[in-house]
Amino acid sequence: MPVKAVIFDLDGTITEPFFDFDVIRAEMGLGSEAGPVLEAMAKMEPAERKRAEQILSYHEQRAVEASKLNDGASQTLDNLRKKGIKIGILTRNTRANAYAVAQKHGLHFDAVVSREDGPVKPDAFGVLKLCDIFGARPTQTLVVGDYLYDMLCAKAAGAKAVLLKNHKRADEFTEYADFIIEKLEQILIIIDKLDTDHISD
Repeated sequence: MPVKAVIFDLDGTITEPFFDFDVIRAEMGLGSEAGPVLEAMAKMEPAERKRAEQILSYHEQRAVEASKLNDGASQTLDNLRKKGIKIGILTRNTRANAYAVAQKHGLHFDAVVSREDGPVKPDAFGVLKLCDIFGARPTQTLVVGDYLYDMLCAKAAGAKAVLLKNHKRADEFTEYADFIIEKLEQILIIIDKLDTDHISD
């Protein structure tokens, strides 16, 4: 399987982990058992939701301003581009924030799919949309992320799931991954192996 596209999660994958969702939930008046923030917000009454959106926006803006790239992120994207591989971002964040991170750190993404575009991860929607934009089949696509939802959306779309094992909860998600890496540049090793396997088939 020659790899034509790599889709990255943004927060915690391209950038170092920043968000403390327990704090965000608490500020929204949600309990720790409320589950993912976006899904919890979808159930709120309009006035409550507006306040929650303001809280989330504040934390997301702080995350952009404080963002630091994970080790090897810039070099990995450069090497993918040299190989002619398309680079997508699939985030539960906003498109504006994704491009703000790119501008801050001098990165280039070929396309971004965010929560404004349709169903968010773990739904397959974003992976399939990026594959369509890039003219790549899911089987020719890697999805790289640090969280369960990244693995699940890859699986749902029929793409290869790559877990970036860079935090203490990562072991919980390994069973859902096709590949496990500890540094982003290891993606290039996976791609070379998949390309070689394809040639030898």
